[in-house]
Order: sequence, then C-alpha cells, then structure tokens
Amino acid sequence: MVVCCPQLCCPQRAGPTAATEDQRGPSASDREAARLFEQVIAAVTGFCPGVEAVEPGVCAFGACGPARYHGGEAVLAGQIITAIAGLGLGARVGAADGLFAALLAARGAGPASTGPARTGPVRADPVGASPVGSSSVSASPIFLVPPGGTAQFLARQPVGVLEDRDLAGLLSRLGLRTLGDLAALPASDVASRFGVAGEIAHQLARGLGSRPLAVRPPAEDLSVVQEFDPPHALAEPVVFAAKALAERMHDGLAARGLTCVRVRVQATWADGRESRRLWRHDGLLSAAGVADRVRWQLDGWQSAPDEGGQVNGGIAVLCLAPDLLVPSTGHQLALWGETVVSDQVARAAMRVQAMLGHEAVLRPVLGGGRDVSGRVTYVPFGEKRDPRLAAGQPWPGRIMGPAPGVVYPFGREAEVTDEAGDAVTVTGRCVISAGPAWLAVEDEPPLRITGWAGPWPLSERWWEPAAARRRARFQLLTGDGRAWLAAVQDGRWLIEAGYWCGRGLG
Repeated sequence: MVVCCPQLCCPQRAGPTAATEDQRGPSASDREAARLFEQVIAAVTGFCPGVEAVEPGVCAFGACGPARYHGGEAVLAGQIITAIAGLGLGARVGAADGLFAALLAARGAGPASTGPARTGPVRADPVGASPVGSSSVSASPIFLVPPGGTAQFLARQPVGVLEDRDLAGLLSRLGLRTLGDLAALPASDVASRFGVAGEIAHQLARGLGSRPLAVRPPAEDLSVVQEFDPPHALAEPVVFAAKALAERMHDGLAARGLTCVRVRVQATWADGRESRRLWRHDGLLSAAGVADRVRWQLDGWQSAPDEGGQVNGGIAVLCLAPDLLVPSTGHQLALWGETVVSDQVARAAMRVQAMLGHEAVLRPVLGGGRDVSGRVTYVPFGEKRDPRLAAGQPWPGRIMGPAPGVVYPFGREAEVTDEAGDAVTVTGRCVISAGPAWLAVEDEPPLRITGWAGPWPLSERWWEPAAARRRARFQLLTGDGRAWLAAVQDGRWLIEAGYWCGRGLG
C-alpha cells in the first residue's frame, strides 16, 4: 500500500495539474516539507511499523497484515487519510500487487474498489513512476486495484509514467504509447535494444517489479560509517560524505557478488538524537541516489526544533547499511553502449555543492512558454523537477524551429536601421517602415544584415493592463554568420537570443 501526500512531493511528482503562466511550484519550502513528511511517517507507522520511505511525500508498506487487523484495505486507507488530515495535509492511498502499480494508483487515485477484498500481500517492489501522462486525479483519494488486475491496470498506463524520461520519449517516438505495448515485446529484445533501463521498464510494465522476490538479509555487517569531528551543522558536507560512503558500500557488495535495492540511513546528532529510515528506489540505488535520500532525511530533522525551541546540534555520525540484498546479475549495455561522463559530472557537481551550498550548481530544464528565456527553469543539480511551465500546452506565439543557443536573461539594447540610416519602425498593424539593413548591438560595431524574417506580432496579457505588452519579433542574419532573435517593443529594439554557440556572447 502506498501513501502519497501531493503537497510534500517533489514538483514533478505532485500529480498532473493544469500548468499556467503563473505556476511557481510547491508552496512550502523543501525543509518545511521534509519536516512535515517526518510527521506523516510517524502517523503511518501507527498503523504498520514496517513503513518505507520511497521519496519525499511518498511512503509504502505491506498491507496484508495491517488490512486484516483494521477490517480491510479500504478501511485502513480511510483511517490513514484521516490521521494525515489531522496534520493539515491531504493524502491519497493506492494498493496493488506491486509497489509500482500501487504508486500509480495512489497518484491517480479514483473511486475506491468495490471488487473482492484483496487477500494477497502487497509486495514492496522498487518504484519508478512519474505522474506525467497519467490520467487526471479523481475526487476520491483511494484506489485499490483488485487482486489479479495489476497487469490490466498497468497496460492502460502511458509510457510517460516511467521515471526515465529519455526512455519514455524514445518509446513514444517508436510507437510504443502504453505500458501494455512495451510489455508485449520479448524481454530479450528490449534488453538488447534499451539496456538495463529498458529491462527494468519492461519488468515494471509486466507487473513483475524490477528486482527478484527472493531477497535475503545481510549475512554480515556490510554497513559503512563516517564520523564527523567536529560535528557538521550543515547538511551539504554530510551529503557529499554520503556519496563517498555509498560508493564504499557498493564496492563491498560488488566484491561479494551482491547488490542492494534498499538502504538504511542512520544519522546521529551531537546531542544524541538519531534519525533512522529505510529508503528504496526503482532498480538499484546508485551512490548519487543514496546521497539524495540522505539530503531529504536530514532536511526533515535539521529544521525540527527540540522541546526547548533549539535546533538540533551538528551531525556527528552517518551510517549506511544495505538492507535487501540480491545477487548481482551484471550490467547489460544498451545497443550503442553507455557513457560514464554523467557519473563524473555528478561527482564534481556534488563536490561544489558540498563547498558552496545546494543551490550553487544549477541545471537548465527546458519547458513551455512564449519567451525563450521563460522556457528555461533552473533547478539544483541532483533534483528532478518538471519545468515551471508545461511544455505540452499550445503556447501561441512561441518561437518555432530550433531553440537559440544563447539566451540573454534581459534583452540587449540594439539599433536597427535601413539603407538610408533611419531607424526601422513597426506600426500598430505590424507594418514595417523599411527593410532592416544594419544592426548595432550595444558596444559592438554595426553589422550588415544579410537576411531577415518577420515581423511576427505578439500581444500578451491584454486582459491585465498593468502587465500587458505588445511586441513584434524578427530574426536577423548578419554578415559575420550570426543569426539574432530580436523584438521591437515600445519603439525599442531588443536582442533576446542568438542562434549560435561558443562565441559572440557579448
């Protein structure tokens, strides 16, 4: 059974919503959300002690025993939702034969199942899903997939629910629109074409989960420990140390022919307090994935004051212990091979974050919008978020064709003149005074315009006088081989972007 609190989830996991131009992501800060998630975990633990944290805002547990004790899964789900409502939060609950399907059921919760009571256990399989492309959320917060109906439930889901967005996009372009289409393919063909990511996705699509069911506890102590002297008051150095610890843990498991699908994170503060949590993920937990979970866990504890109103002291000890071990089956490369650059980049980025802070390294995420600068959302490295504006909306007036290689955060002042040296103007009916001949951008020398296209009118927010504006866009090609995206607004020429990379950044 999966319990999902949309208000506490990462933005990309908050469920399908209608994106607007003013959408700004979650209302609560990440630290406040982590603190509230600790309270949610405590509330769910009151019904079942074996609760596993999957990601911020999402937890899961085996529902077989607790459901019998409380009078059925629907009754248990209702009691959990009521308990979380006492914290001022909303929740959705889903159950199915497998955590992947249960998570999809929780995120797209519909009317509670009226079918026969579920008698088999809800196996806590690794999860890997995203709400992108899923059906709209129903008013009912409970959705129970009937026993034996998981395969049919998954077959209707679009491939966009897979966490690997690149793989989901590739499958869609190849004509595999649903998980049922993917599940119908031979497993060997999927593994040879898409590698380990495709193999995991194929198993999830078939409702099998991405790990073997025959798991076993560690036969020896394989945990790794890092002591901090003096204790660290900030989470960033601890998160960086967690990645190094995770690599040590994976190396020890690999030497024994094992791999880990769940890890226990235990942090001890200088004042003696401890935070323990079981974390799992879709497939195998990478070192970067473990570091992410350490950050989420510490955010919830470091922001929580003690009884005297003081914030917890520094972190003195961090321990990572592998929990559910399975035999390592090796790594199947994709058809064209794979690269290790991403792991090297992650290592360097996390080192910078440890020194300068979590917001020190940002990565651009391309989304929707009419302006080229507004389409880019910058998120901290290591976090997975959807862009601020959904790319799937129509966005009339957007720039078509290839995206510019250089985007200026603010328009650069420019002058565009005709052959006679007069300024080129555009009337209210979008009529140009003369053909553009020369372009002068701020401190650069004038450039000869060898080609141009436009104007393309754009009227924005006409219903809101304070924010309304009218522009006319042009694309200009100059003699030095550069192409410019320009706009005329209130009689002024502004350069918004350029179609080049690596030079002429001004």
